Amino acid sequence: MWELPPQDGMRVPAIIFATEALMQAMDEKVREQICNVAMLPGIVKAAYAMPDAHWGYGFPIGGVAAFDPEQGGVVSAGGVGFDISCGVRLLQTGLKDSDLEPRKEALAEALFRDIPAGVGSHGTIRLNPSEMDAMLSGGAQWAVARGYGTRDDLHVIEEGGRMEGADPGAVSDAAKHRQRDEMGTLGSGNHYLEVQRVADILDERIAEGFGLHVGDVVVSVHCGSRGLGHQIGTEFLREMAWVAQQHGIVLPDRELACAPIHSELGRRYLGAMRAAINCALANRQILTHITRGVFARIFPQADLSLLYDVSHNTCKVEEHMVDGATRQLFVHRKGATRAFGPGHPSLPPHLRPHGQPVLIGGSMGTASYVLAGTARSMDMSFGSACHGAGRSMSRHEALRRFGGRRIADTLEQHGILIRSPSMRGVAEEAPDAYKDVSEVVEAAGEAGLAHIVARLEPRVCIKG
Repeated sequence: MWELPPQDGMRVPAIIFATEALMQAMDEKVREQICNVAMLPGIVKAAYAMPDAHWGYGFPIGGVAAFDPEQGGVVSAGGVGFDISCGVRLLQTGLKDSDLEPRKEALAEALFRDIPAGVGSHGTIRLNPSEMDAMLSGGAQWAVARGYGTRDDLHVIEEGGRMEGADPGAVSDAAKHRQRDEMGTLGSGNHYLEVQRVADILDERIAEGFGLHVGDVVVSVHCGSRGLGHQIGTEFLREMAWVAQQHGIVLPDRELACAPIHSELGRRYLGAMRAAINCALANRQILTHITRGVFARIFPQADLSLLYDVSHNTCKVEEHMVDGATRQLFVHRKGATRAFGPGHPSLPPHLRPHGQPVLIGGSMGTASYVLAGTARSMDMSFGSACHGAGRSMSRHEALRRFGGRRIADTLEQHGILIRSPSMRGVAEEAPDAYKDVSEVVEAAGEAGLAHIVARLEPRVCIKG
């Protein structure tokens, strides 16, 4: 836990969670950006950077900050990110790795055929204007009501599958148009659907509570709000940069554009952002339904139940203890995962004794992890932890260094099947373009942000 004390306009300290090696390798821009975040009005306690932090737009990716609206606190579109509510859900299948192996290639081909992936990918769902607004208001609850999954799924999704306070009217026609044909699609970049095996259990008590055992086959779905979220982020960042001066907000970096939480623009952004959260929850729910259909054809004995779904690009209203008093804060997590500890009332009863599942995605071909939130993280970081490996190399540099076909062939030699519509995309997401996810997770564990529960290894990866 590295503290950068307040200086040059910082209202609070900046704190970075990292091993010494991660700290030395971290982009210098992360320190600059997290110190800039600490200058924003109404910020509480500190500005935080997770062990996977790297340069982002305004906030570093891996940045966490909480703001008090009663102290002039702000909401920042750059503190949420462009891919609003990008997140991960983990499905348990009831299968063992020995069941998967004989039909692994057939499963890879079927998933690749049925799940639209890649830049501009379109699904089979077409939303008219009224259905678009219903989806933006209803989230995963809307999807379940239309036959995409079961009500049991909703109990293990953040917010019960529906973010309250969404305002479809605050979402532009351009954003809605971009999303019209994109429901039930993975998209591109680092998004994926991955079939994995539980390779190692690191906390037997919590793993038993989560129902995880060595050799189990699980499925991770990693995606967000697609074009709609990106459009919302782009539009509001532009508007916030213009309005900030009117509210007397001096920005250390134009990319930190923000608006007072209680302002008209702040309320409008929150309504649009919450609608994008619902879009992401509905999208992952539809992808789950498609995945269940594929498994039912190839593995009739499989039973895909949802362990948990958690987002890592959000701003949420939460109650936290600050200086001995409970305060209602607007917590920004950009490339950071909520990690509430045991006993938190928002958790479903069967998970509450163990803490919230924290799902850490690997970088195509590397391990992923299941963690659990801790009571300590509630005090240290507003109940937040890392979200993945974190890039160590730009996509442009990765494309220059790596060949997608060669990466896919190498991974296949190690028993990992990659299916993607774009070998260029595979090269951009090469495992060596990311930090060591195991080192990042160990840093989070050592810092007390989360307990490390299980390590997952990839078997099939459908890559956008």
